[in-house]
Amino acid sequence: GLVQSGLVSDMIVSPLALVAFISEVMTLHPGDVILTGTPPGVGPLKSGDEVCVDIEGIGRLCNPVVG
Repeated sequence: GLVQSGLVSDMIVSPLALVAFISEVMTLHPGDVILTGTPPGVGPLKSGDEVCVDIEGIGRLCNPVVG
């Protein structure tokens, strides 16, 4: 079942500010992924877990955790 859920509006630093900051120190290319961490209250991932990200207007990306 669902372990955690979070919204962009809950982030301490906005995605726009993150992209601007990162772009100052490196070139971002199409397809690059910026990992921003997690909302509070979540434990570590373990083998067999599945991580899914839903982006409105783009779709869903799910990946299994292996280890």
